[in-house]
Amino acid sequence: MSRFQRLGANLFDGWFQLRRRFPARVLDEIADAIAAGERTHKGEVRVAFESRLSPWAVLQGLDAPTRARQVFTHLRVWDTEHNCGVLFYVLMAEHRIEIVADRGIAQRVTAAEWDALCTRMRDRFARGEWREGALQGIADAHGLLRQHFPGDGAERLDELPDRPVLL
Repeated sequence: MSRFQRLGANLFDGWFQLRRRFPARVLDEIADAIAAGERTHKGEVRVAFESRLSPWAVLQGLDAPTRARQVFTHLRVWDTEHNCGVLFYVLMAEHRIEIVADRGIAQRVTAAEWDALCTRMRDRFARGEWREGALQGIADAHGLLRQHFPGDGAERLDELPDRPVLL
């Protein structure tokens, strides 16, 4: 997508749809799914939905991967004992899903595995299945984390909030 196309998308697409696609009850379901899944592995999952970037940010070259890393830092997803944080970042205006994994997880889960997960989510979102796409993505992430970062059966501290963030 060219900078001009990105500018148009961020000016006119998605910004008014964030709360309609992710109302409080859906955010509650997502938080519950995150909490339940985290009890089965050592990872910490965060989700952030952003309707659009500012026109100025787009003109300055800010893109979804860079913004996802900024949000990862801002939400302190990196701040876990075992470097086990994972951020799902959804930029609605550009139809982008980015996953940023802390170094403890990035050493074990491949980019191809995250890419496949993002593709499944994007397919559901494209069909208007926002709730289902988000919940499937979280379930798939928990599956990867159970496989690559399994729990040890001991009760663990929930280090990061489970509730999704609307930016």
